Order: sequence, then structure tokens, then C-alpha cells
Amino acid sequence: MAGLPKLPGFNFQDPTISKFHRSQTFNICNGYKQPKIDYSGIGGRELTAHSVKYSGKSDPIRYDPSLTYGRCKTKPFPQFLPHFALYDQKCLTFKAFFKQSVVESPHEFYRVRPVNIIYFLEDDTICVIEPRVANSGLLQGKLVKRSKIPKYEDGSYWHWKDFQVGKDLAFYGIVYHTVDCDLFTREYMKSQGLDMADPEEMPYDPYTFNRQLQVIPKVTKTPPADDKFRRFLEYDGKVLRFKAAWDDRENEYGDIMKFEILYFLSDDTVAVKNVQEENSGRDPYPVLLRKMKLPKIYTDSPVTYPAIYLEKTENEVTEYYQPKDFLVGNTIFVLGRDMLLYDCDKFTRDYFRNALGIEQKPAISVNVEKPETPAPQVPPHDGLGSLEDSLQNTLTFMPKPPRKDVMKQIVNANKYLRFEMKMDAVHPEDTIRRFILFYSLADGTCKIQEPPIKNSGILGGKYLRSTLLVKPESDPLNPELYTPADFYIGATIIVFGQRFIITGADLYVYRYMQENSSKFPCEVIESMRNWMFNQGYLKDDVEDLTKDKLDAKKVYDESIEERKQTDMEKCMQELKVGGGAHDPEVEEAKKQKILQEYEDSIKHTYKVPAHGILPVKTDCAYPVYIGEAKDLSCTEDIEGKYTSYTPKHIDTPEEIRQKYYAGVLKQHQDVCDGRYPVECSEPPSKEPDPCAKQEEKSGPLMVSPPVIPPGACKIDKKKVVRFSEESRCTTDRNDLCRLKEEITHCDCTDYKEECP
Repeated sequence: MAGLPKLPGFNFQDPTISKFHRSQTFNICNGYKQPKIDYSGIGGRELTAHSVKYSGKSDPIRYDPSLTYGRCKTKPFPQFLPHFALYDQKCLTFKAFFKQSVVESPHEFYRVRPVNIIYFLEDDTICVIEPRVANSGLLQGKLVKRSKIPKYEDGSYWHWKDFQVGKDLAFYGIVYHTVDCDLFTREYMKSQGLDMADPEEMPYDPYTFNRQLQVIPKVTKTPPADDKFRRFLEYDGKVLRFKAAWDDRENEYGDIMKFEILYFLSDDTVAVKNVQEENSGRDPYPVLLRKMKLPKIYTDSPVTYPAIYLEKTENEVTEYYQPKDFLVGNTIFVLGRDMLLYDCDKFTRDYFRNALGIEQKPAISVNVEKPETPAPQVPPHDGLGSLEDSLQNTLTFMPKPPRKDVMKQIVNANKYLRFEMKMDAVHPEDTIRRFILFYSLADGTCKIQEPPIKNSGILGGKYLRSTLLVKPESDPLNPELYTPADFYIGATIIVFGQRFIITGADLYVYRYMQENSSKFPCEVIESMRNWMFNQGYLKDDVEDLTKDKLDAKKVYDESIEERKQTDMEKCMQELKVGGGAHDPEVEEAKKQKILQEYEDSIKHTYKVPAHGILPVKTDCAYPVYIGEAKDLSCTEDIEGKYTSYTPKHIDTPEEIRQKYYAGVLKQHQDVCDGRYPVECSEPPSKEPDPCAKQEEKSGPLMVSPPVIPPGACKIDKKKVVRFSEESRCTTDRNDLCRLKEEITHCDCTDYKEECP
């Protein structure tokens, strides 16, 4: 039907169309017109203008930008709110007043009554409220109920557009003058195009003002808003600790006394403790001020206060001390005592820094240098008892026994240093007397024993009991005692006026000097070593030292041999010499060659002279007896012991004889050199005794002085090494042959002492 020509008779009516009115372009919702977005033509048909036919390429109306740039977010329409919901609980508030005439009172003619005018935007109603004032005598509160107030007789009402600051408003015959409005009212009026005027001053009521002048104001002290329980929970146990000093030297017998001030943060109380010093001469009272609130001016009290009967309370005290008043360097008054704060602890410094923002000053020195008191004079010793006991009686009122070094006594119990002495004799009969000095290492006492001598007329026995030996010319109140460093060979000691010369000591003395070399001068140790060597006491030491040197040399030679063999093996492996597993004949020939060289090396080729004696230039004073060599020929008993194996090499009788005489020769040389004593043995035949006593040679016994670099050791002039004056070569101790007998050898050389 779309292709039919538009001619009369060719038109057909559409039966589906029943409405032929035009479509509206607006919708009415809650009394407001809203434009329709989509609307159709007559009969609900689509308009031709909405078809694609009328849309062009550049048609801005039909052009859809979302096809190019994408669909954008459409702004949502605001939600519709009705008038009563939009302005619910929104009011305009104006401050105003009105004057009320008074005709019955001679004291006033009118009153000024301030009111608040409230305009409700929800329904345009108004109410007037007068604030209540105590004891005003007026019926105050809501003066005009909430309602629409008529403005004129034509039926119009007051509207918010009629309100303005500084304008008179007539409500039911009463004129109200507005003076101000709140901030919301100003902003709302400004948003609607109305600017409020500046606020005016509210006039005062003359009667109320005169009445306020007649009333005397009541002054009360409002206690601070302090929660004591909260302070207790927060500050309990937290105390500010200060060190204070009170200078009371202006009074008689006064001094600088130190105290400790405690400030309790939980209840703002103060306590003052006394710092007790030893030997101060004062009673040891613990507290100067018990825990209480400390007033700044304790004499500041009202005139009518009966101080003789009552104690002060918080009502009588003007001000108490607070933490800000306690600063290092300030002076506070503790009930009349001016105390200087000179230091505080770390917690107090941190509290002032963190809580109050105050940095405490460093500590101040309050110590006064006292004059040096002279040392108490010790009374002279009266001679009764020991010096220690007499001195102990002067130290304390109740004398106590002097203290002893118990550990020293336990460690050195029954340990003595023994020395042999002789008298520095004046009388000839005392030259034969000998004494033994015992020095106790436990308590430092000395005792002297005299061995008895038969047929001499001298009984011997105890010469001096255990006592402390005091050096001569020493301070009697502080005496200098003899010590082990004062005892050496040749030393002279004075025992109660008698002079003794030390001539000998036992081996334990030398061992003690070696272990405690720091207590003895090196000259004394060297002198004691020479004397011990000449006496033959160090024989074991020399043998041990010689053995250690030989062992060390042997170990060194073995290490060199092992190192050479290791290097040789490495060289042979690198050069591949000897064939090894590849040439067994060469390896076997080499082994045989090395074995033959070893056999040749152990053969003795050196011929020792007869009896092992070589002509020497030095004559030896020791006659040496050489016995016959033992018969070392093999017997049946010996052969039976060694039938289980065949030794590699067996010495021949000629080699055994040569070894024997070589050992004898070595002993002969050692004896002549003086290094080792001769060990005598009985000869197999009757020969003259080689150790027979020979004629004594006159000459002093000398010892070689120690070799010391110049200035290395400085010995005291009192400690001089003396040499024996007896004319003999050796003493009877550790004799070469017979002990307890004195033998003088003929070839001893006198030694001349060399002065440094």
C-alpha cells in the first residue's frame, strides 16, 4: 500500500488508530511541569522528524557522539523533596526586645524585655519566646504561640521576606525591635538575595541594673577540678627526688648538712629525709619533715587566726610549693630553713624535660674542703710485749689481737729457708762455732740453732727462739725486718748486736730463689748458683740439661734426615730415576748399594791408643785408674739367648775394647775439665787408693762472679758477697769420693776477686 499514488479513492484508514489528539510535551508531577524526553505524533505514530531519513552526516541534532567517543555518564536528576521535608527543623532566629510600661511602681517606669523571634520555614509560622531570668517576678517563657501571624487586615501574613535586623515588627499590638540574628539566618537570607544589617546593642533594663549594683557579689574559692583517685592511679609511686644542703654555719657548732627532698606527685606532698654521714657527731634521726603539703610562706596567715591553738589548713595557706618551684640552683624554705637544691636524680630530670619542658641545671658541688687533720702520734714502745700488740692498744679502746695472714700461714706451713752462719768473731774461741738460721715463710720469724761440737766446751742447742729480726738503725715505731732477699752467701746480719756471716745454704733456698726471682736481686741469685755448683748440689741439673740438649739435637738431626729423604723421594719421582716397578733389577741393585754403605759407615776405623790415654798438656789432679776390660767373648749361655734371630751387625772383641777405652777417655777429659765429678770404684786388684787424702794447699775458695751487663742490676751496698777465708779447695759437702771428709786436690787454681 505504500506504493499507491496519493489520489482520491486510493487512501485507506488504519483501523488500529483510535486516538487522534496531539501528544503533550510536559508531564505534571506534584504540581510541577517536567518536559518529556520521548513523545510520539497523532495516534501514537512515530514522528517523521525522528526517522533516519531526516538525519544527515553533519546533522548536529541526530549526531550521536557516543558512537565516536563512547557513552558518557549522565548527570542524575536530583531527588524530588517536598517543601515540608526540605525545610523540616529549619528556623530563622532573630533577637529582639520590647518595652513594657510600669505605672504602679515609683522606682521604675518601664522595663526592657529581651525575646527571641523564631520563624519556621516549614510552614511559615512564628513564635516569640522570652528567656527565663531567676527572681524576675515576671511570667516568662513562650509569649506568642507558634502560628501564622496576620500582618494587615487584608488577610496577609508575616513572611520571612519582611524580616530585617533593626526593624520594628508588630505582633498582636506589641512592637518588637530586632537587634541581631544568628549565623544560619544571615547565610539563608544572603542566599535569597537579602543582606542583614549589622547587629545592634541590646539596651539594658534600668531596674535590673540598679538592683545588680545593690547586691554585694559573693566571692568564693572554687576548688580545682582535680580527680584525686585518677592522680593516685597515674602517679602512685612516682617521686621527684632532690638533693639539698642547709648551711647552718652562722650558728654555733653549725655545719653544712645534707638532706634529701621527696616530692610525691600523687598528692603534691613533700618529705625531707636526713642524709646521715659517718662520724658526724649528730643523732641519727631519719626524717626532718614528715609527708605533708609544704607552704611557700609558712608565716603568712590571717590576723584572726589563733595559731596557738589550731594547726593551719588549706584555708589559711595562700600557696603551696609545686614541682615548677623545685629547680637545681634555687633555694626553698622548709619551715624556716633555707635549703639549696644542688642535684636531682635521672627520673626527675626526665620528668621536668618531658612533662614541664624545663631542663634542669647540672649538679652543683657543695662539698667544703676540710683542713687536713694531723696524724695521731703513736706513743713510744715501752718494751713490754711485741710491737704489734702495743700498737693495737693505741688504735681501739677495746684492744684486739693483731690480724694475721691466715692464707700465708696455711700455704707456707712448715716451710723454712735454712742458712749456715758463723760469728764475725772477736774472740778466737768463737771461730769454730757454726750456726743454722731458720727463716719461716709462714710468719717471717727467724730462729737460730747451734750444732754441738764435741770436746769444745760449747753446749750448743737453741741460740734464738722464733722472733722477728729487726734491722739495725731502723725506726723503732716502724721497724724494717729482715727478709729472704737479705740472706745470701757472704751477707752480714746483726742479731741483737751480734754480727753473723752467712757461709752456706741448702738446695731448697736456691729452688725458692728460682721460683721467686722477682723478690731477689740478680747478683744474689747468681752468687747462690755459683756456690751451689761448686758444692756439687747442681749435679742433677747439669745432667738433665745435658740430656735435654742431646735429645733436642737428636730430634733436630732426625727431622733433617726425614726432610732430606722426603725431598729425595720427590726428586726421584719427578725425574723417574731408579726404574721403580718398571725396572726391578735397578731398584734391587740400588738397595744393595745403600745397604753396603751403611755397613761400612758403622765400622770403627779410628784407633784408640793403649788404655785410651792421650798425651795432654793439662795435668789432671784426679788420678784415674783404668781397669782391665771385661771378657765379652760369647759363651754358651749368651748364645742360647740369641738363637732365635740373627743380628744385622755384631761388634768384634777389638771393637768392644776400643769402645770401652774411648768411654774411659771421655770420663778422663770430663774430670780434667771440671764439669763432672769422678765416680770412684774399687779396682779388681790391690792398687793405691785414687781418692787418698793429699796434702792441703793453702788458698781461699773462690767462686766465679756472675756475668752481668753494666747497669743491669744494682745491688744494695749493704749486700756484699763475701768469699770464704778458709784455705781449702773444696768443702766436705758432696765430695767426689768420701762424704763427711775434707779433701784438697792438688791442681785447684786460686781465683782472684775482680772489683767492678
